[in-house]
Amino acid sequence: MESIQATKQRFGIIGNSPSLNRAIEKAIQVAPTDISVLVTGESGVGKESIPKIIHSLSHRKHGKYIAVNCGAIPEGTIDSELFGHEKGAFTGATQTRSGYFEVADGGTIFLDEVGELPLTTQVRLLRVLENGEFIKVGSSKVQKTNVRIVAATNVQMFEAIKNEKFREDLYYRLSTIDIHLPPLRDRQEDIHLLFRKFASDFALKYKMPTIKLTDDAVNILLKFRWSGNIRQLRNVAEQVSVLEQNRTITADTLRHYLPSGSPSLPAVVKNTKSESDFSSEREILYKVLFDMKADLNDLKKLTMELMKAGNTKDVQKSNEGLIDKIYGNTQDTEDYEEALEDLQILAIPQKPKEEETVVTTDKYHFAEEIEEEETLSLHDKELELIKKSLERHNGKRKLAAEELGISERTLYRKIKQFDL
Repeated sequence: MESIQATKQRFGIIGNSPSLNRAIEKAIQVAPTDISVLVTGESGVGKESIPKIIHSLSHRKHGKYIAVNCGAIPEGTIDSELFGHEKGAFTGATQTRSGYFEVADGGTIFLDEVGELPLTTQVRLLRVLENGEFIKVGSSKVQKTNVRIVAATNVQMFEAIKNEKFREDLYYRLSTIDIHLPPLRDRQEDIHLLFRKFASDFALKYKMPTIKLTDDAVNILLKFRWSGNIRQLRNVAEQVSVLEQNRTITADTLRHYLPSGSPSLPAVVKNTKSESDFSSEREILYKVLFDMKADLNDLKKLTMELMKAGNTKDVQKSNEGLIDKIYGNTQDTEDYEEALEDLQILAIPQKPKEEETVVTTDKYHFAEEIEEEETLSLHDKELELIKKSLERHNGKRKLAAEELGISERTLYRKIKQFDL
């Protein structure tokens, strides 16, 4: 079995932290088998190195090694990319095409960002993992393949499973062995070592002297929270190497190349809502709508009782809760009396209209009855009764208020409210 140090040298891996060594050790141990491996870790920690180690130390090392970035392939074409398609399977399919699982038969496929796979593709992938079978897009013929699958993701898989973004059965098939690569902030002893390696590489590449950090600059480097991990550290080393004329880098100089201008940053907190959050919001919205519907039905019932029986004490008592909900719990205030006066408007009996005699000179007279559905809107009823009373008394508010059974002040307020 190849040693950890030899593997690091072979694949250019820099660092001596125990967590990194443990991840490499697991990759070396699992390589001779055909077990599926899931590599987890934040973006930029170097997850792509693990499948290369596994493939090169396995019995498949002479077979093909194909790395597929699942997040970079459009959802509509990913099935065709992975499993192939038949001629005429879809618009633009002018010829039969072999997919990665057919091409890599006998080798290894690395599925990077596997958490981004569509659910339909996940079903196809599960079949490959279970019995090595797949079907091309547009075909009915089952084909066999013998591939080793190593997957990687920076997604919180249990959160994705909970939100139904990733199949639980597929997760357990992929993660027979789980290899976790630690973030750079948990490998402080490796940060300066990596920076020096990158600085040396860029000095050689751009044919210039290697930059060196002062002790204060090293402290800034170690305390900084590298949210982009090794990739971000490499970018900073390249920027400093190219832009700085003075090859000795102080803390003040280094701060200009760090995103926040501060040596340490707070933990990144995601501000995105999960599916469960939207689900609970929908439930609250539905409850509000149902409550509004119930209130509307109660209001219709109260309106009908007022129209039939008038504003009696029995009607007030039986609808006490609804009146409180509309006007607030103001039974001891003058506003409550006004509220009852508002409701009393609806209880005034309307004079029946005198029947109009229709005179016609036609030989035949056709009578047509049109029955209009009466509105139950409180607003419309109030407006109609106030208008009629004011018209009947030629705009005299005092007489109209007496007829309506409300105070003149309340009537004045209603006139302003309805813009009469």
